[in-house]
Amino acid sequence: MKNFKLSIMAMLLVGAAACNKTYNGTTPKSNSAPTANAGVSTDDAADMASGSLSLNSNGVANVANDVTLNAASVPNTHQACGIVKADTISRQSASGASVTYSYNLTYSFMLLCDTSNHPDSLSSSLIYSGSYSGPNISTTNSGSSIFTVGGLLASAPDFIINGEYKSAGSFKSKTDTAKNGSNNIDIVVKGLTLKKPGRAIVGGSATIAISGDVPKKGNFSYTGTIVFNNDGTATLTLNGTVYTINLYTGVKTRH
Repeated sequence: MKNFKLSIMAMLLVGAAACNKTYNGTTPKSNSAPTANAGVSTDDAADMASGSLSLNSNGVANVANDVTLNAASVPNTHQACGIVKADTISRQSASGASVTYSYNLTYSFMLLCDTSNHPDSLSSSLIYSGSYSGPNISTTNSGSSIFTVGGLLASAPDFIINGEYKSAGSFKSKTDTAKNGSNNIDIVVKGLTLKKPGRAIVGGSATIAISGDVPKKGNFSYTGTIVFNNDGTATLTLNGTVYTINLYTGVKTRH
């Protein structure tokens, strides 16, 4: 009887070992388990943010340049108060550029006047679609913006922009081919300041929300703040990590 009990115990131990066997020293993992933020890192999200901010990817800086150019032309074009003006732009990167892009943009502008019928601000709305390919990420997207530009009077030293910029589309990482999926970006701009007459960005702030989905890995979501500096850069703080974004090239530097 004692030998019979020992045999049963030995069989149970062998079965338990089989259930917990390893492959190459690791325990197999279930493919159905979600990955934290779908494997999209803060650096990846910062690349997406850079593309939505810089001049060479139809970002906020590009749109700000377009709308203030139109605002600067108001005294010469004698645009009437309340009349909507449409403008369509096709924009592509230069041949051989390290960052490539191609966008179609449709703007609507309306001049708003004060009670004395003097130009007070310019309202702009934009619908766009296209694609860009940066150092670390490429995307095909479409979106919109609604910006109001203040400071139209000749005596005003700056143009001031408030509004919202949105983007939705698909992305592919160039550093990790497994990172690809859909993304949505929402940037709410407050007091974005462009110095006259050159219209360089010298100040302002924004909040940013980035979200999306990676097939078989799940959803990701990041939020943060943006401070526009007076040296052609913006400081991005994303989930507590700080980056400097070059608004001309879109290059990010992690602090």
